Amino acid sequence: MGQFEFQLLVSRSRKFKLTHYGRTSSLTEGEAYPIVSVCLYALGALEARTRRAGAITWKGVSELMRTYVPKGREAEELAEGKNWFVIDANGQVLGRLATRVARILIGKDKPAFTSNMDCGDHVIVVNCEKIRLTGNKLDQKVYRHHSGYPGGLKEIPVRTLMQRRPEEVVREAVLGMLPKNKLRARRAKKLRVYAGSEALARHAGQKPQPLAL
Repeated sequence: MGQFEFQLLVSRSRKFKLTHYGRTSSLTEGEAYPIVSVCLYALGALEARTRRAGAITWKGVSELMRTYVPKGREAEELAEGKNWFVIDANGQVLGRLATRVARILIGKDKPAFTSNMDCGDHVIVVNCEKIRLTGNKLDQKVYRHHSGYPGGLKEIPVRTLMQRRPEEVVREAVLGMLPKNKLRARRAKKLRVYAGSEALARHAGQKPQPLAL
């Protein structure tokens, strides 16, 4: 396809002057209107084709740059979660520990993070009975659940729950920070919480890496 170069000038008397490859011609309004329409249509088609090709850039970023989405074997490896981490909760603040664990379960820090995929890793929390609560939470915080029947409200203070089942305190804090969607149950299965550090021996085969907060 050859090049087409032209210059169209409009005077106050609404007379058109067309310069095409060095030759100048005078046109009336009726003669110039189809030329202008065709040129504008051609420019619009050229711009649309350039946009589809991703050639129009701004500060080095293509206007139609696609979001990276892992596929195939890479997606399967992300969903499997090969990495195992162990976190010692001794002396850690409950809320700060829970946010860090939830971020690992979601996989938010991975370069290939995809929101609609389970990209998280496995997390083991030990010594959960030595977790620390700030302020007056140890005396004021209460866990509530309802059976759905009249008078079925159950309440248990956090101090009592820490003495009976300290694993539930950490688990409830972490699960409350996970997104409420279809991936929540799958991510929750990758969390293991233990009182003491003796139970860590059962995961020796996974070779968990210690993670400092």
